[in-house]
Amino acid sequence: MQQAQALAEAPILNARAPRVREMGRVEYEPTWRAMQAFTTGRAADTADEIWVLEHPPVYTLGVAGRSQHLPRIENGIPVVRTDRGGQITYHGPGQAVIYLLLDLRRRGLSVRPLVRLMEQAVIDWLGSRGIAAEGRADAPGVYVDSPLATPRSGKTAKIAALGLRIRNGCSYHGLAFNVSMDLAPFHAIDPCGYEGLKVTQARDLGIAGDAAPIGRGLARKLLERLG
Repeated sequence: MQQAQALAEAPILNARAPRVREMGRVEYEPTWRAMQAFTTGRAADTADEIWVLEHPPVYTLGVAGRSQHLPRIENGIPVVRTDRGGQITYHGPGQAVIYLLLDLRRRGLSVRPLVRLMEQAVIDWLGSRGIAAEGRADAPGVYVDSPLATPRSGKTAKIAALGLRIRNGCSYHGLAFNVSMDLAPFHAIDPCGYEGLKVTQARDLGIAGDAAPIGRGLARKLLERLG
C-alpha cells in the first residue's frame, strides 16, 4: 500500500504531455498493477506518462512465455507472469526501465510504429555516445556489436529489450536498457526466448553512468521521437 501511494505521488519531471515521472527503485508487481490501474482509469483527456525507474531482481514472463525458457538454475530470483507481449527477460538494479503509458489513438500510432519509435530512441541515445546500434525485424529490441557475441549468436548482443501491452487503444509496459548491472541472471534463461542470445550493457561499451540519469536521457529521446 505504501509503495502504491509512493508511485502515485512520484514527482512529475516534465509538465508537458507526455509527463515524465522518475520513480527510483520499485518492486515489479506493484508497478505493473499501478500501470494497469492507470490505463483502466484513463479518460479521453488523461495526459500520457512515461515512468523511469529500476526494479529489484525479477524475471518477468510475457503472455507468450514458454516453460522451456524459464530459469535453468535456482538462484532465488522470483518469476512473475505478466501481461506484456514476448517471452522471458530479467530486470535488476543497474537497468533503466522506461514504461510508456500512451493513448495510441490520440497519437495516431499503432503497435509496430511504436516499437520502431522506441528502438530508434535507444539507437539515437547510443549514437550520441558514439555507439552504433540497430533494431531487428525478427526480434524486437536494440542490438550492438559486442565481444560477448559468438558466431552462433550472431555478431551482435542485445542491450535493450521491449515489451508492450495494449488495452483500449492505450499502451503500458515499455523497454529495459542495461546500464551497469550483474548480467549473470540472464545466463539462467533464454533471453526474450532466444537460445544463445548474448546480452551486454552500457558499461561494457565504455559508457559511464548510473541507471537513473541514463534513464532520463532515454526518456528525453523518446519525447523527441513522440514529438
